[in-house]
Amino acid sequence: MANAKHTDQIRAGKGFIAALDQSGGSSPKALKLYGVDETEYNGDAEMFDMIHAMRARIIKSPVFTGEKVVGAILFEQTMDRDIDGIATAQFLWEKKGVVPFLKIDKGLEEEANGVQLMKPMPDLDALLARAEKLGVFGTKERSVINAANEAGIKAVVAQQFAIGEQVIAGGLMPMLEPEVTISITDKAEAETILRAELLKHLDALDASKQVMIKLSLPSVANFYKPLIDHPRVLKVVSLSGGYSRDEACALLAKNDGMIASFSRALITGLSAKQSDAEFDAVLGETVEAIFEASIAGETVAA
Repeated sequence: MANAKHTDQIRAGKGFIAALDQSGGSSPKALKLYGVDETEYNGDAEMFDMIHAMRARIIKSPVFTGEKVVGAILFEQTMDRDIDGIATAQFLWEKKGVVPFLKIDKGLEEEANGVQLMKPMPDLDALLARAEKLGVFGTKERSVINAANEAGIKAVVAQQFAIGEQVIAGGLMPMLEPEVTISITDKAEAETILRAELLKHLDALDASKQVMIKLSLPSVANFYKPLIDHPRVLKVVSLSGGYSRDEACALLAKNDGMIASFSRALITGLSAKQSDAEFDAVLGETVEAIFEASIAGETVAA
């Protein structure tokens, strides 16, 4: 079952969760952001080698530690690879004090009712068993909401909780991610429907179970506070969702008890061409900014 030390570290939340989980579809974009052009590799095998080298460089950096980075989400191939001869998840926890998570979804279905559900995951139980054996604490599964369509959002939340139950049964902590697209005109309305549906499912969840939830930054500050305070929720984290790092950090700081789980906003400014000193300086500045935004909303009970 889920590691108690991992649970305590995530619950305390003094820091953020790094999203290092770009998959096959988003890897070329991530590499381009990292200064590696598509002409510099041939085929998926070389692309994934370069992605792993980028992630390993981030993880091994002296500024990437559990002091400010409480967790990291891995892509399946990253979990299955090593860093300095040690399995990645094991390296994260034992060498860096960072709790490992695994992205488990296989991408998105075509849009229907204003949403994109997750594609089927027929091999999920086997993947969860492998992840648990490798020391992974939790999972992350993403679907997308593109409109304030009640039927669509209900379907998204129902699917997220169904997969969440499967993850819990597999001994891991599910991080549900029903992402609301930040550019839609009815974002606030979509968030209202989403919050109501999430609360309904949380209230129905067995008292022995908990989930984590990853959400787009809300249109109204502290809109998700009822989720953050819910006894069935270990932690609510936010994605950057297309905002720049500075925008995402400014918005996050207004939301009490919510911490970051940024992907693109984390690697922006890093380059394969940088010296280690330059790389660590840029990453250190980014880690500090996201850390400060994540703890800005931490409230202390009187």
